[in-house]
Amino acid sequence: MFKSTKSTKYIKSIAAIASLVLIGSVAACGPADSKASDPDIARSYDVSKVQKDDAVAALVPEAVKKTGELTVGVNVSYAPAEFFAADGKTPVGYEIDFSKALAKVMGLNAKIMHAQFDSIIPAIGSKYNVGISGFTVNAERMKSVDFIAYANAGLSFEVRKGNPTKVDTKNLCGKKVTLETGTVGEPIMEEAKKQCAANNDKPLEIMSFKEQTDATTALLSGRADVMYADTPVAGYAAVKNPGKLEILENSKDSEPMGAAVKKGDTAMLKAVKAGIDKLMKSGVYKEILKKWGVEDVAIEKTVVNPQV
Repeated sequence: MFKSTKSTKYIKSIAAIASLVLIGSVAACGPADSKASDPDIARSYDVSKVQKDDAVAALVPEAVKKTGELTVGVNVSYAPAEFFAADGKTPVGYEIDFSKALAKVMGLNAKIMHAQFDSIIPAIGSKYNVGISGFTVNAERMKSVDFIAYANAGLSFEVRKGNPTKVDTKNLCGKKVTLETGTVGEPIMEEAKKQCAANNDKPLEIMSFKEQTDATTALLSGRADVMYADTPVAGYAAVKNPGKLEILENSKDSEPMGAAVKKGDTAMLKAVKAGIDKLMKSGVYKEILKKWGVEDVAIEKTVVNPQV
């Protein structure tokens, strides 16, 4: 039912975050400011060294230039891509750093706007200039937005340590699967649910949550048998809950992830693509990914509306 791909490389990369968290905690023992005392904030990429690129800035639509801001729709609950630091109010993560760096290159300041995941795409072009929130590119989403693909990531199944409910990813009938509402994994699970019913097998129950953190909690608490999420997200959950979670080897092959702009907004599409291209060429893009231990999601060049 599902293709298999190795997720081990993601886990090794994200495991590096755990050691950084410990280092940050030790450093915080003495007097320090809030940034030094919060390892997640301290680990964030320093975007102050990212400079405006005049050629990129020239492509930014005048209406956006006048505001001086790049409004970015983000669901800040999808660690390590975007989540709130220990202070409960500071958005951090590799896509937060990426968004801030993108805005700087465009000659703007990033305005990170937290929203429920499934509400972001419908509001791109009205409330947000761009959506950067772990969006997997698919045909359904491309009906309403254009994508600039900037990364690749797969999907993984995650269970409690030891797989106590004996989850078999080739047959999820009779199991409870938790995931975040609106993610690309949801229709995949819906199809699996239909297959169970068609085969007169035990029903597959989908537990869909507006926030990824709630989906993870459902797994940890035992309310769900298995979680289905982007591999970097699943890996980070395992790191943040040592000895409690593990990733099963079966996962969906990697697919493009992209920044979303309003469908048909050619000017914004060109500006955002040029900005991301600049970050890739300058090395900032890979530096940000390395900071968060997810360099395995990197691609060499952007692709507009890739075939999926």
